[in-house]
Amino acid sequence: MPKQTGFTAWYDRLISSFSIEDLFVRKRPPGPPRTIYINEPLPESYYDKKHRVLQEHQYASNQVITSKYTLITFLPRNLLEQYRRVANVFFTFIAILQFIPKFSTISPGLVILPLVVVLGVTAIKDAYEDIKRHQSDRVVNFSEVHTLDGGGYVNHNAMAPKSRTFVRALTKRIGREKPSRSNQALTNPTLPETLEKTTSPAASDTVDAEYDDDRVGDPSSGSRPHWKSTTWEDLRVGDFVKIFDHESIPADILICATSEDENVAFVETKNLDGETNLKSCNAVPALTHLRNAPACADATNTFRIDCDRPEVLMHKLVAAVTVGDETSPVDLQTTLLRGTVLRNTGWVIGIVMYTGLDTKLVLNSGGTPSKRGKVERQMNPMVLANLILLTTMAVVCGIIDSILEHHYYPRQAPWLFRDNRSGDNPSVNGLITLLFAFITFQNIVPISLYISIEAVRACQAAFIYFDVDMYYKKTDSPALARTFTLSDDLGQIEYVFSDKTGTLTQNMMVFRRASVGGQTYVDEEPEEVIGDVAKSPSSTPSGDVISSGSEAVTRQETANVVPEREELPSGVLRHFRSPQLAREIEAAAADTRSPDRDRHGQYWTTLALCHTVLAGVNRRTGLLEYKAQSPDESALVQAAADVGFEFQGRDRDVLLLRTPFAPEILRFRLLNILEFTSARKRMSIIVRQLGEGDQPGTHPILLLCKGADNVIFERLAPGGEELKTVTGDQLDMFAREGLRTLTLAYRVVPENEYDSWVERYRDAVASVNDREGEIERVSDEVEQNLLLLGATAIEDKLQDGVPEAIADLKRAGIKIWVLTGDKLETAIAIGKSTNLIGREANIIIIRGGREGASIYNQMLRATEEYFPNSNITEDPEVNAEALGARDDEMSRGSQLYPLRRVTTGATSLVGSMNGQRPGGYVLVIDGLALTEALKDEIHGHLLLRLATLCEGVVCCRVSPKQKALVVKLVKDGLDTMTLAIGDGANDVSMIQAADVGVGISGEEGLQAVNSSDYAIAQFRYLKRLLLVHGHWSYARNGNMINNFFYKNIICIGVLWWFMFYCAWSSAYVFEYTYLLWWNSFWTLCPVIAIGLFDRIVDDHVLMALPELYRYGREGKWFGVKLFSVFMFEGVMQSIVIYFILLYAYFSPSARNDGFDVAGYEFSTTMVISAAIAANLFNGLNTKFWTGWVFFAVFIGIVLIWAYTAIYSIISPGWFSTPIYGNDHFLFKSPIFWFGIPITFILALLPRYLYMAWSFGFHPNDLDILNWNYKLKPDMDLIHEAYLNKEQTEAEARIMDTTTPRSESPGLVGRPSMQGSHIDMSTGMRSQSRGYSFAQEENGAAMRRMQSNLSGAGPPLTTARRSRGSALLRSIRHPLRRKPHSGEPLKE
Repeated sequence: MPKQTGFTAWYDRLISSFSIEDLFVRKRPPGPPRTIYINEPLPESYYDKKHRVLQEHQYASNQVITSKYTLITFLPRNLLEQYRRVANVFFTFIAILQFIPKFSTISPGLVILPLVVVLGVTAIKDAYEDIKRHQSDRVVNFSEVHTLDGGGYVNHNAMAPKSRTFVRALTKRIGREKPSRSNQALTNPTLPETLEKTTSPAASDTVDAEYDDDRVGDPSSGSRPHWKSTTWEDLRVGDFVKIFDHESIPADILICATSEDENVAFVETKNLDGETNLKSCNAVPALTHLRNAPACADATNTFRIDCDRPEVLMHKLVAAVTVGDETSPVDLQTTLLRGTVLRNTGWVIGIVMYTGLDTKLVLNSGGTPSKRGKVERQMNPMVLANLILLTTMAVVCGIIDSILEHHYYPRQAPWLFRDNRSGDNPSVNGLITLLFAFITFQNIVPISLYISIEAVRACQAAFIYFDVDMYYKKTDSPALARTFTLSDDLGQIEYVFSDKTGTLTQNMMVFRRASVGGQTYVDEEPEEVIGDVAKSPSSTPSGDVISSGSEAVTRQETANVVPEREELPSGVLRHFRSPQLAREIEAAAADTRSPDRDRHGQYWTTLALCHTVLAGVNRRTGLLEYKAQSPDESALVQAAADVGFEFQGRDRDVLLLRTPFAPEILRFRLLNILEFTSARKRMSIIVRQLGEGDQPGTHPILLLCKGADNVIFERLAPGGEELKTVTGDQLDMFAREGLRTLTLAYRVVPENEYDSWVERYRDAVASVNDREGEIERVSDEVEQNLLLLGATAIEDKLQDGVPEAIADLKRAGIKIWVLTGDKLETAIAIGKSTNLIGREANIIIIRGGREGASIYNQMLRATEEYFPNSNITEDPEVNAEALGARDDEMSRGSQLYPLRRVTTGATSLVGSMNGQRPGGYVLVIDGLALTEALKDEIHGHLLLRLATLCEGVVCCRVSPKQKALVVKLVKDGLDTMTLAIGDGANDVSMIQAADVGVGISGEEGLQAVNSSDYAIAQFRYLKRLLLVHGHWSYARNGNMINNFFYKNIICIGVLWWFMFYCAWSSAYVFEYTYLLWWNSFWTLCPVIAIGLFDRIVDDHVLMALPELYRYGREGKWFGVKLFSVFMFEGVMQSIVIYFILLYAYFSPSARNDGFDVAGYEFSTTMVISAAIAANLFNGLNTKFWTGWVFFAVFIGIVLIWAYTAIYSIISPGWFSTPIYGNDHFLFKSPIFWFGIPITFILALLPRYLYMAWSFGFHPNDLDILNWNYKLKPDMDLIHEAYLNKEQTEAEARIMDTTTPRSESPGLVGRPSMQGSHIDMSTGMRSQSRGYSFAQEENGAAMRRMQSNLSGAGPPLTTARRSRGSALLRSIRHPLRRKPHSGEPLKE
């Protein structure tokens, strides 16, 4: 969208850009670097002369406030927000003016009442919304956590005071009692559920305290070290805390020790990155001895933590722990961040490092914004223009009145008698006339306009709520408008920014296909089983299973569908069932010579062993569960278990596997792990099967590998071309079906080759220079000459209707960007399955944190290389010289991987414009690259240029703050309308930054909903919200506002033309009550009917033809041009009405008694004619006439006629009636009866003729559709509709790359062709079908496995072990089975 120019741009620059938040919100800089002292006093340098801790060593409190107002700031801040409306300033001025007796027309109280109502209703609505925020803040800040107390322990670190206001002090006093867990869940759904904690016997006798030592004594004394309950807001930096399973983390905490083996903790990070799978963390090795309260409180355990200043980047943390003379590094792997939830871990003891505003979650969240709709923002300069017109009219009246009085006073004009006093003379009277003119013409900006808009928008919010097509029956969730003022913005959206997990996907994986040796096996389990499995307790994120009562019986009864020993872990919806595969494996198990034995054995063994999944037994049910850091891996391992190849855990470097081909559990020695990275796109393990006594015997060394098809295929041994071709064709078929594919291969490594290779590998691991490069080079040596086993295909379960919704939104011309915390490969795979990335689209990848081209150079080269006609080098804001810049590393990279245009056999990848051939370009950029690209305006401008040239953008590994920055970049850089949609706390910043925020009430709680403007239950409802309700609301509101301005200008015009005949005295031509009721009774109903009932076209048409949305997206229904047209028509119609009737009544035949006409006689005719013209004109501009519209158009006409008849016969004895007896002359005059129809017909004739000509000779899409649908109601709109639109090239590109509605996304009947993946950091180009493979790179799970390998060195943690959780118990001893009924569970 081009930048605004002229008056509107001037207004936006000087007035609209004024920020209320800057006055009331203090911009707090990031907190200082800190040294946290544990069990020792602060150094003297931390104190001032009065022994008070210096401010730079005082840390932010853990109190977090998201509310906007307090009792002190509510009135001034809310009034300032409301007075951003220029009209409110004008209404206040007029009200104050009429409190002066000289200018009073009616009671000043009645004058100011409408303004008070408008301000009051808006203030009440804002107060209600903020009270809900206060309640949410209170629940969070008063949540409880266990902190160390007693035993002489003192935390010397200083904290800044908490915020104290009347509201928060009051809520703290009245709400100090501890809320129950159930009440917490009901009051604040954003808090995770909390399970009962198991404490020592001493704890049961003491309220809010837990003793975790083995001593027996009197706990009531409080002298012993213990854990006491403390509210979150009272938490301090340096406090020891003990977090229990299922509890939220209250601050950024350093892990000292955990209840698990190897001091591992598992956390759910969906509030930070949207991922529901568990992440693993581990304790700092130097602090693992701090396992209970006495150890933490021991004064001899002194140490300090040196931390850098709070960092907004989610993936960066720099700190160190110093114990004595030894220093241990601290990173995110040893830290629990605020907002995460502890899962599958009994307890964690940690130390608070960052609190409140310094935590990463809060640093990445924005303040609560004050949003104003685009229509309202556009209306302000129009109101200001009308005020300038009003001021001009008033000044003209005042000047001319003063000139005329100066002219006639010396001539003894009788109406100027005694106009020689200080307060009554020609000069002063001119000023008084000027002020009177403001009152006379005040309706040029009617206050009823704002009242009407608020009422109409409230009704439009109700329409959204009661729309059954957006009601989600499964969760009883209707669509909800939380902000009433943005309904018309929904009809103007150009960019949609969407989260992935929970918004587009369910983060649930289903194993659909297995290609084993060229044979495909299809999952044939009935779909209805998914519903049963999804409801099972094991499918919840916590993985806890109910084991008692009737539910356990139900589980036993359904064992034939979902066997108990195969309970699904978190992230898996169903078991893999293939009757053909089951028969083949059963036959192979019975026949040792069967060729299927080796084929299936190698394939499923690879799938069951090559991973980082943890196998465990649920402590309450005894059922086997898999816990993975991505749902992809757990689905793969679960599929192998479903077939019979059941991974049963690992005992340090020994992997346990149960297969249908052997009666005993097979044991494999894990020799090496070649890790997954996004660059390698594969993972390999080297294993050897163990025999009796764990001796290798004659079993060979095997390398098992899985990865992307293009990476695996180029490493296959020569031969086997038939299998390669068949598997490649199957991979193509899987990809066309929208499935995420993975290729499996293996090789036998000879002993001598392995011995020499492992030496080189150890040298590479110990290398100091370029360690990663050396490891990759050595790993690549052994990953050659692989034998292809087959492929897998996984479905990442999308939310219902997501691909269709995205395809239709793209047809509507809306650009969709996906902003996700997921890995790059996962984001690309989801983009393909959701229709965001077409199968033939070419993906431009911008990576950060790598050697090679800088981010700016990558973006510039991509723009120049693939969009040569963009003239990017001619842009003055682009540093074109960087295109030729090369540093040494980039030079080497460009020589290795020259970037060049290639052909795919169909047409060139690069055309004169993106989209002129199948495919197009999609930009994928990671979080590290975004950090660089958003650091200044130069980088941001180039990123925006590149992104707008692409048909889609995917941002991966982004933090919540980066999501908001990307939204702001587009919103401010393109001056366009944006919408953000998400379902988790990590989406709140993005939702608040966009013009319209939509929250989805999904698996991640209600955090996004609570911060959103609109709430829906499913992504697919966004289509109807925008295309129907948004388009309708925008068209209705725009038409209503234009007609509102028109109907007032026609009235003001008649008043103005009278100034020529009343000596510019600002007198009313109408009797005052006619003017008083103009905007309430005479002309209000038609514009309200437009706002409520008008339809540009029926809803099913808008849903069937998303292309019609362009009328709203391009701003066709409201703007300065339309406003000017309506204003001009109002002026012209007032001329017709006033002057025709004026000269008609000035004729000699006006009365039959010979007397001259009275002023109110001809002016009443004028006001009736003007009211009829205004109502019928509004009716002409209404597209959809219903009974209510008929009623609204004609009720005002009936009322003004009835009022004239009744008001004229009321005797002055009752009250002052200036037009008493007017009916005696008015209704007997032929001029009245002929003048009214003649004038309003002539006034409306131009508009009627224009509409008739447009409909007959130059119809638009809407006219054609409405007419054809009227003639043929049963027409097939999708195939028969004719859109006579002038498509822009961008729209044509969108249409070309959208999947036809009649075809499934995966079954397009065209030759198989895939786009390229172009990595701009290296210049590498590749083709991939998209693989379902995501692991935590260099994570705790991988490091733990590496440390357990033979000869790899000691573990990272201390030798002391706790009893351990069931999740890891299977590592040390064989798996326990759930006992049969009546059989005790064996240890």
